This record gives sequence, structure tokens and C-alpha cells, in this order.
Amino acid sequence: MTLTAAAPARARTIGRALIPLGLVFLAVGLSTALVLPFLSLFLSTEVHAGPVKVTVFLVAAPLAGVLASSLVGRLSDRRPIRRWILFGAALAGVAGTAATAVVRDYWVLLGLAVTATALANALFPQTFAYARQVLERDSPGRAAIGISALRTVFSLAWVAGPPIGAFVLDFGGFRLVYGLAAVMYALAALIAVLGLENVAAPAPAAEPAAGPAAAPAPAARGVLLLTAVGFVLLQVPMTLGVQALPLFVDRDLHRSASDAGVILGLCAALEIPIMLGLGALTTRFRLRTLVLAGGACGVAYYAAALVTPNIWVLGAAQVVNALFIAAVSGVGISYMQDLLPGEPGRATTMFANTFPIGAVVAGPLLGVAAQVGYRSAYGMATALCGAGLLLLILAHPAGRRR
Repeated sequence: MTLTAAAPARARTIGRALIPLGLVFLAVGLSTALVLPFLSLFLSTEVHAGPVKVTVFLVAAPLAGVLASSLVGRLSDRRPIRRWILFGAALAGVAGTAATAVVRDYWVLLGLAVTATALANALFPQTFAYARQVLERDSPGRAAIGISALRTVFSLAWVAGPPIGAFVLDFGGFRLVYGLAAVMYALAALIAVLGLENVAAPAPAAEPAAGPAAAPAPAARGVLLLTAVGFVLLQVPMTLGVQALPLFVDRDLHRSASDAGVILGLCAALEIPIMLGLGALTTRFRLRTLVLAGGACGVAYYAAALVTPNIWVLGAAQVVNALFIAAVSGVGISYMQDLLPGEPGRATTMFANTFPIGAVVAGPLLGVAAQVGYRSAYGMATALCGAGLLLLILAHPAGRRR
């Protein structure tokens, strides 16, 4: 086969692999986007949980997800079982959401959250790990583009999911919302079984060797730790900024909550094309350069929000905010995967866990902002972004061979 004929053949092979993966991402994204925005409301109104119980639930559930995803991530890199992990995690999601549709006992729901739902959280990183293996096998030079494209599918699901969830909630209540989420998880399980192929266990990373042709070696443990903490510090402002925005717009900028909704929608709409554009740039620029540039955009955005005099400046700054989110959430996955060649499950899980950890940290900071003024939330976000960017700069994987 000639080189010109081989390229379309590779494209068809990649397409056959990424289309079902994209459907899995869409189903998983919709299942989470349907229920997570309304979780506090569900616990307060349907379960009649008080503030303390709601807080315990909102802290315990993501931490259990971090633990479960970490354990699954390590297991997934040792055996050729990633497809079946996707299937099992999707079934756990079916069990958790289907049971939540009918159960109203707080302690039973908490038990489901730290078991079945926690296992379902492994779907997000494991699907990215599966995609990384397929792309590295079929088109190594375009792996980062493929990962960014799949990440946009998840973003699309979160653009559509909350409005759909709100409509379904008004129409049929929480039973229908969680029932629909269970259907989405079941669809993901079906695609994993029928639409995905088995992939071999990842090849172990090469030991450091001399010479320019040496294979990539995994980053040092200190580099991995600094990188993970750096991403956590960048993730905290994302959650804190979204949580504080409606209150900041209302109390400090003296505009309506609907204006805050427009700002959030504008940012979400900008993220998708920017994420695709950054994915295309990964063939020309180093992933590290794009991630650091994204971190700098985060510092610039939150500093602008801190001093903004009106809603219009905040709206214009969403371009910079979208660049920050797209670089960290999209390119950051591939960057972390590059630091651990041969362990895509562990690498993707390390990155994915930075978001729930960041969300847990953001909660108390929002409480501080409620006491001293919501504009201060953006001061804290600016400092956190700056600290995260500094850690990523210090965590230079200089010793790795390419």
C-alpha cells in the first residue's frame, strides 16, 4: 500500500474507533450533566437532608470517586481489560442512578454514592485512557488532537444536559431525571460491549537509556506530584468562579441572575471551538507551552474579574476564560498522559481527580467570600491560578527523553 493510500485507511480506522468513543462520552456527559447541577436541590427537597448532611454528602461523594478512580486506574494499566472496565463502570452508573430514582433514605443514598456512583466516576478517565491507546496505535502524531476533540463532546453534553435536566425535572420530577441518567449509562455500557474493540495492555515505559533515539521515560515522582498539585490549584478557581459568579453579579455589579446565566453560557459556547483549535495547535506547539499559556490566561481572567467595573468587561473577558479552561481541561489531559507513557489509565485518572479535589477546596473558599465580599473570590482565584502556574513551571520534565 502506498503512503497516499495508507493515510485515508488510517483515518477510517481512527474514525471507526473514535465515533463509538464519542457516543460513550456523550452518554456519560449527559448522565452526569442531568443530575449533578440539581444534586443539592434533590438532597434538600426530596431527601429532606439538613445543611450538615448535604455538606457531608457533597464532600464524601467526590472523595470516594477519587479513591475508586485511582484504584481502577492502576488496575487498568496492568491487563488488557479496559473495555470491560468501561462496561463495568457504566453498569455501576446504571445501578446507582436507577436506585436513586426510587430510594429516598439518606444513608442508603450515601452508601450508593461512595460505592456504585464512585465506580461510575472511573468512566471519564478510563474512556480517555482507551482513546489514548487507540490513537497511539493508529496515529501517534495526532493523539492530542483526538483527545481534545473527544473532550469537546463532553463539553457539548454539559451545554445541553442542565437545560434538559431542568425541563425533565419540571415535567416528571427527580424520578424521571435519574431514570433518564440510568438510560444514558446503559447506552454507554451497550456501546462499550458492541462498539469498542479490545486493546492490549499498555506497553511499559522504557527505562532511561543513552542516546537521542531513547524512548520516552516516565517523569520523576516529584515532577508528577508538582504537576498534579499545580492542576488542582488551577481547577479550584474554575469551580470557585462559577459558584461565585451569580452572587458577584447580583451583589457587586448590581445586575440580574439572568445576566450571570448569559455570561456562563457565553463561556461554554466559546470553549468548544477554542478547545478544537488548541487541539489542532498541538501538532505545532509543545503541549507544555499550551498548558502554561492557558494558566497565564487564567491569571489574566481572574485578575480582570477582580477589578471589573461592570458586566460588559466581564463578558468580554470570557474569551480569555475560555482559553484558560480549554487549555487546562483539554490539552492538560494529553500533557499528563505524556508524563506517564505506558500508564494512560493512571495518568488520566491523576488528571481527572484534580477536578473533584479542586471542587472540595472551592467550597470553604466560597464561604470566606460570603463573609468578606464576593469580589474577593476572584482575588483568591487569581492567587491560586498564579500558584498553580508557578508549580507547573517548576515541574519541568527536563530529564525525559523523546
